[in-house]
Amino acid sequence: MAYRLTLPPNLSGVHLVFHVSMLKRYHGDGDYIIKWDSVVLDKDLQYEEEPIAILDRDVRKLRTKEIKSVKVQCRHRPVEEATWETENDMLDNYPHLFIDSCMTPIFV
Repeated sequence: MAYRLTLPPNLSGVHLVFHVSMLKRYHGDGDYIIKWDSVVLDKDLQYEEEPIAILDRDVRKLRTKEIKSVKVQCRHRPVEEATWETENDMLDNYPHLFIDSCMTPIFV
């Protein structure tokens, strides 16, 4: 089953037909409204998620090693949609988040 969307003219490059498995139900609240002027789209009409805060941290223990993770909230996303990312990747790409949040990396 597929759905055809009606989009504003400024999104004319977006494909209008999506398979139902690609869509998720909208639960109306103001957190999901993104102001278009604050999002920069590339030529493929995609934008890069920008992490804005580290909310939590965790160390996951495997058999032979430990993986340090941080829970990251991205711009234009509610706290409920925060994702777990590896601490090393976040330190390499967004070191300012550790300074701003007063969180120091976990060193064992």
